[in-house]
Amino acid sequence: MSNNDSTSNTTGGDAQPKPPIVYFGSTPEEQQAGVRKLVDLFYDEMDQNPSFERIRKLHPVHLDHSREKFYLFLSGWLGGPDLYSPQFGHPRLRMRHMPFPISSEDRDQWLLCMVNALRSMQLPEKVIEGLMLSFFRTADWMRNKPDPEGSAKGLNTISIKGE
Repeated sequence: MSNNDSTSNTTGGDAQPKPPIVYFGSTPEEQQAGVRKLVDLFYDEMDQNPSFERIRKLHPVHLDHSREKFYLFLSGWLGGPDLYSPQFGHPRLRMRHMPFPISSEDRDQWLLCMVNALRSMQLPEKVIEGLMLSFFRTADWMRNKPDPEGSAKGLNTISIKGE
């Protein structure tokens, strides 16, 4: 995640921007618990909300392995400890997602699951917006399937901004 995103918070002067993980708790243990909570809320939303059936079908029947890998990845992505790479190597996200057909609609469902999970955590709206911008960039890069003729090609930004 870039330090130029709006999730960055500085204390003034030459201070380095704070990584987004600081919004998930005040201690490393609380932060890791917060990341775990985000992952669980995200997958619960995907699994339980019929509106996200399309994206849910791209995942295995049992989500335990997906939850664990996403938690390990997000820990480092949010600025916490790199838990993913020691176990699985470089994330190479696009390559790892190539076996799954991902269109704009799939990207948008994934992003809506994420924004709903972030809002459930009651993070500051500015933090959510910054994270969602970064998530959008990554999710958009994962698209590997042309959009069907006549389909909606863009996510409704109002739903992400909460307006």
